[in-house]
Amino acid sequence: MTTTKRNIIIIAATVLLFLLSVGLYQGMRRYRYTHKNLISLDDKEHGYYIYPNCSLDSVFDLVKADYKILSNHAYRKDLIRSQIRSAKPGYYLFPAEMGNRTLFLRLRQGEQTPVKLRFNYTVRTNEQLAGKLASQLLTDSASIIALLQDDKFLSQYGMNTETARCLFMPDTYEVYWTMTAEQLFERMHRDYRRFWNERRRAEAQALGLTPQQVYTLASIVTSETTRAQEYPIIAGLYLNRMRIGMHLQACPTAVYATRKFTARRVTHAMTQFKSPYNTYINPGLPPGPIRVTQAEVIDSTLHATKSKYLYMCANPDFSGTHVFSESYSKHSATAHQYQRELNKRKIRK
Repeated sequence: MTTTKRNIIIIAATVLLFLLSVGLYQGMRRYRYTHKNLISLDDKEHGYYIYPNCSLDSVFDLVKADYKILSNHAYRKDLIRSQIRSAKPGYYLFPAEMGNRTLFLRLRQGEQTPVKLRFNYTVRTNEQLAGKLASQLLTDSASIIALLQDDKFLSQYGMNTETARCLFMPDTYEVYWTMTAEQLFERMHRDYRRFWNERRRAEAQALGLTPQQVYTLASIVTSETTRAQEYPIIAGLYLNRMRIGMHLQACPTAVYATRKFTARRVTHAMTQFKSPYNTYINPGLPPGPIRVTQAEVIDSTLHATKSKYLYMCANPDFSGTHVFSESYSKHSATAHQYQRELNKRKIRK
C-alpha cells in the first residue's frame, strides 16, 4: 500500500471518527433535551406551585432539590436555548424522568397540570365556601365572596346573593390552579347547566318548583339526615307540608338562621329567631340553600316518596334514623320520648 493511499485511509478514518463523535454528541444532546436529563431522587413525580413573581432561580432550586441532573452542560445549554425569562404561575407536575425541554418549555409557556378541586356538603355559608375553594386555588377568598354577594354579576347565571350557592355542587373538579374567581363561577355554571338538563327541569316543574327551589329543599333534606334511604321520604314530607300551606318547621333552618352549627338540641329560642331562613316563623322555603348539596339528594328530592307523612322526629334510639307520622298525636308521643332521651343524656344545647 502506497503512502498516499495510507494517508487517504487515515484521513477518511479520522473524518469518519469525527463525524461519528459529532453525531454521538448531538444525539446525546438531543436525548438529554427530549427524553432524560433529570431523574427524580425518589423515583416519584413531583409537583410545584409557582406563585406570581417567583424568581427562576427559586423555581430551579426547588426542582434541583428533587431531581438529579445527569448533564449540567446540557442543562445550561438548553436553559439558554429555551430563552426562558420567567416562569408563568401555575401548578406543574413533572414526571420522575424528563428531558430539559419538559422543564423549560412548560414553565415558559405555562403548560400547567390541572388540580383537583374538592368540596363536600358540610359547607354551609358563603364564607365557608369561599374559604374552602380559595384554599385550593391561587385566587383569594375575598374575591369569591365579593362575587357571591354581587347580584349584578350573579344575574347572568339567573342567580342572586341568596341562591348563588346553587351553582356549587359537591364533587371533584379538574381545574387550573390559577383560575380567577370569575372563571370559577363560569366553570360551576357550565356544570350546573349540564346537571339541570331538560329532564330534571321537567321533574322540578312537575313539583311546582324551580331548580333553585329544588336545590334549597334538598339542602334541608341533607341537613336532616345522612341516611340515603330517608332522602326521598323527608323530601316528600316537606312537599306535603308545602301543598297544604303548613310551615316547614325544619330544624336545620333554625340552626342555619342562628348559626349555631354545633347545636345538638334545637331550643324554643332558636325556632323563634327572626330570620328569613327560619321556616318556623316564615312560610314556604327559605330564600336560598342552607348548605351546598350533592346530586344524589337533589335527585332524591325530584323523586320524592309519595306519602301522607307530615311529621318527623329523630328516632329516640339515637340510631340516626327518623320516625315518620301522619298525625300530630303520634308525632307528639315520639317527640316527648326523644326529649326524655335528650334529658337523660344531659344534652341541653
